[in-house]
Amino acid sequence: MATSDAVVLDSAGLHRLVDELRGRGYRVVGPTLRDNAIVLAELDGADDLPYGWGVDVAPGTYTLRRREDRAAFGHSSGPQSWKQFLHPPRKKLWSCGPDGVDSAAEPEPRYAFLGVRGCDLAAMGVLDRVLSGGEHPDGSYVGRRRQVFVVAVNCTEPGRLCFCASMATGPACRGGYDLVLTERADGAELDYVVEAGSPAGAEVLAAVPQRAADLAEVSAAADAVVAAGTRMGRRMPDGDLRQLLIESRESPHWADVANRCLTCGNCTMVCPTCFCTSTADVTDLAGEHAERWMEWASCFELDFTFVHEGPVRRSGPSRYRHWLTHKLSSWHDQFGTSGCVGCGRCIAWCPTGIDITEEMATFARLADDND
Repeated sequence: MATSDAVVLDSAGLHRLVDELRGRGYRVVGPTLRDNAIVLAELDGADDLPYGWGVDVAPGTYTLRRREDRAAFGHSSGPQSWKQFLHPPRKKLWSCGPDGVDSAAEPEPRYAFLGVRGCDLAAMGVLDRVLSGGEHPDGSYVGRRRQVFVVAVNCTEPGRLCFCASMATGPACRGGYDLVLTERADGAELDYVVEAGSPAGAEVLAAVPQRAADLAEVSAAADAVVAAGTRMGRRMPDGDLRQLLIESRESPHWADVANRCLTCGNCTMVCPTCFCTSTADVTDLAGEHAERWMEWASCFELDFTFVHEGPVRRSGPSRYRHWLTHKLSSWHDQFGTSGCVGCGRCIAWCPTGIDITEEMATFARLADDND
């Protein structure tokens, strides 16, 4: 079949899709219910998906709720992103014992990601440019990314903190996937309008029970995604955000934000595009074995900019300003794109409820007042 032809899978077809991917040697990772949250984890089958569960999110708040249907993908972003599987939070770089350096590298896992939203698909594209591009690509990231099979899901029900539409990253998935699904839930009945986005996706889809989608089904699925774009819970202000932050560098509003910011780094840990790391060397008590580990780091840590006898950014306002300005402004200069994809995680998981869209709106208002 042509990769642009749409088909329909029923619930049994979705189960067969997961089984087909597992049968091809992929470790299928998708959303599942655990510890009072919808998290990303390896699935034994499609039964592990969070059927009938949604989430209510607000600044500093995340709660589960029962849906009136059995939708498997009727929820917005949770505390995790796909970054953790491509760019792990902790990874051993080498180890050394009495016999020398252990150079035996573990094979990179073959993942199939099930349920990647438009915002997270865009985030993976950002990480590709950061960690795969340039003269010194991250070999571990490249090895993992090369093997990933992506099953994306178009959003039809955005959360209260989503603002992907104003960042031009969703709710529709915009390429970079092998398959893309649009879920249609009617009570207990579920089906999925599916399109292939790559030859590998078309090959997998051909092995799954399906039927051709008619024009009305394709149009209805597309309309539901377009409608979701009009129901975003948040939006970024219009205009050139990069230039706005350049002009707001000395704004007194940074101090106001810092009065609320705990510099805990939660926003950087849940952000799907933050990529900074540090290294740690550890030894056993006998001093016979040593290891070097790479670990996620945050620009909110006081030691992040430690040079010589002290950190460069000592104050909370300076660290928050660096994070926000890098994310929405200087990222363009480094990587040719914004570092924000509009997922809203940083708002939900900030313990004091700092809202990146409200802060940018305040900077825009202050800039207008000064004109």
